[in-house]
Amino acid sequence: MRTGLVHTALLTARSLRTLRRQPAVLAFTLVQPAIWLLLFGQLFTRVAQLPGFGHGGYLDYLTPGVVVMTAMSNAAWAGTAIVQDTARGVMDRSLASPVSRGALIAGSLAYQGLVTVVQSVIVLAVGYAAGARLGGGVTGLLVILASSVLLAVAFAALSDAVAVLVRQQEALIGISQFLILPLTFLSSVMMAPGLMPHWVSDVARGNPLDWAAKAGRSAASSHPDWTAVLQEEALLAVFAALMAWLATLALRAYRRAS
Repeated sequence: MRTGLVHTALLTARSLRTLRRQPAVLAFTLVQPAIWLLLFGQLFTRVAQLPGFGHGGYLDYLTPGVVVMTAMSNAAWAGTAIVQDTARGVMDRSLASPVSRGALIAGSLAYQGLVTVVQSVIVLAVGYAAGARLGGGVTGLLVILASSVLLAVAFAALSDAVAVLVRQQEALIGISQFLILPLTFLSSVMMAPGLMPHWVSDVARGNPLDWAAKAGRSAASSHPDWTAVLQEEALLAVFAALMAWLATLALRAYRRAS
């Protein structure tokens, strides 16, 4: 157990050193959420005035959703590191070494979780600068961060699993894009459930992005529904654990095939 934690910490530190050498990568991932908040937040301001939308301004509604959407979108690219390591022979050398097999996945997920916290804090700051005012206080902000991390870990694990199996950058990009766009628009990230078509609202109930958005938005409101928040967080935790397990199975399959 202790050995696995040490290996996880070392692999996480390796990824952080890579990011430190290329900090522009982190900056580029923040361009899209800034556009969502600064452009779409202003463009659709009057949407919040429609009956059935709820209380508060549109930016108050949009900001938690953009935070978790950013976490999901960026985590979906996590497998690129595995594709690169596989192409360079690093993965084969790692599997031939005494490093814990679970740590290879856990290190990737821990790194993605840390990066997600930084990204989420920055996106929340941009939302606040744009005019969003979340009434849930520190507790609400912490729930948004927790939702983002759980969602990011889940999709980073899924991305890692796909990367181990396909071992091609183009295939990983195609599969990631195939998932991200439908999940985004089949959720309540940008539109209140009461204003969506019934079939979209029904599909959104099984969408992990929607779970994260609803949990963060409710916790950040002036009157949180903590029962619903805990249910959504529990679903995210189970989903993240399942994806991590699948990623570990994919790594074992890769090892047997190599």
